[in-house]
Amino acid sequence: MEQSNGELDSLVRKRIRALRVAQGWSLEDLAGRARLSQSTLSRIENGQRRLALDQLVTLARALNTSLDQLVETAADDVVSNPTLDSAHGVMRWSVRADPGVTVVRHRMVDPPPDNPARLRAHPGREWLVVLSGTAVLLLGNRRFRVEANQAAEFPTMLPHAIGAEGGPCDVLGIFDRDARRGHQGREDTRSGRSPR
Repeated sequence: MEQSNGELDSLVRKRIRALRVAQGWSLEDLAGRARLSQSTLSRIENGQRRLALDQLVTLARALNTSLDQLVETAADDVVSNPTLDSAHGVMRWSVRADPGVTVVRHRMVDPPPDNPARLRAHPGREWLVVLSGTAVLLLGNRRFRVEANQAAEFPTMLPHAIGAEGGPCDVLGIFDRDARRGHQGREDTRSGRSPR
């Protein structure tokens, strides 16, 4: 989708105002940081003054961002579809802004393994939230019950596994690059579940 100059101009002005407001700054605060007059900044935000490159550079610095981020156009590929691993009940999404991060949705029906030898450890971090049901997280020598809408975050160097308690549960997990590598190729073929 091509953006016209007018659309880009409007987007940049809205972004300047939104970044200022997000910082909790008044027009006066940002104008002081950018070494602009308050009235000049107000006219920039309201579209009553032409956007000059030197002012955009100054405003980007004052807003703790880059010029590229300040003038970045809207992405066309906002919505993404998962890849499906139906054999293991897993959906995966990549995060475009950070290719090292993967989001996984997993439906679990089996409890976590009762054999400590089946707990896995590998570099990385994992964050998960239980969407429905109740999960049991084994982490080192501890056992955590994680209910719907509760989240858990842990370094994956701790031996760990997760499973369902009292019926199926759906879990959404976010893995960094190292944690994702640690889980790839470790599908438990006997039970059809990930040994997380």
